[in-house]
Amino acid sequence: MTDPKRSLDAIFDADRAMRQAETQLLSSGKQGLVRVLTAAITEAKELSARNPTEGGMRLERLADLCAQVPGPEMTDALIDILDHDEAPVRIAAGEALLDVAYEYYAEVARGIERALTRNHRGLAMCELPHVLAEVGEPSSIMLMKRFLATNDPEIIAATIEAFVTLDDPEAIAAIEPFVDDQRTVAFDEADDETGATLGELAQEAIEALGGGDED
Repeated sequence: MTDPKRSLDAIFDADRAMRQAETQLLSSGKQGLVRVLTAAITEAKELSARNPTEGGMRLERLADLCAQVPGPEMTDALIDILDHDEAPVRIAAGEALLDVAYEYYAEVARGIERALTRNHRGLAMCELPHVLAEVGEPSSIMLMKRFLATNDPEIIAATIEAFVTLDDPEAIAAIEPFVDDQRTVAFDEADDETGATLGELAQEAIEALGGGDED
């Protein structure tokens, strides 16, 4: 029978060793560190195809490490991780991006602009509007509007929802062109897939933001 005290001590030992290794890693030269982390992300993504549990675990840890290394390379790396199929990995990357954005908003905004400029179409594009809305910088709304120009229904739907989170009536004008859009997007709710048109989402968002017809 396993001794719970020994197991607990093993956890403490492993945690102590991890903290020491992380400190050593982050204190190494930045240029080499960026190369190591970028290569590790590529390796972890490839590993995910064979071993999703191990690959996902590595990407979650890498997201936390990338957030502690300032610079455009790591912002782009976090957006890359945010494309992952597994929700826990995307959550870790999104939280890491938020941590960076609260302290270095301009750095994250430039990374998002780069993704938009290269016409990126990964899962990250449905997550990034929510990151911007959570940070709530005054300039966020202008960057969020660029997601509406992608002509991708899933990205547009995510952006409309993010505008509601941002809670800025200025977004109404950007949402109004979609009120008659009949393209359907799907949502997973409690293992049941439900759908709505972009027009329905747009109308609900406009009402939530204080627009719509007055009685």
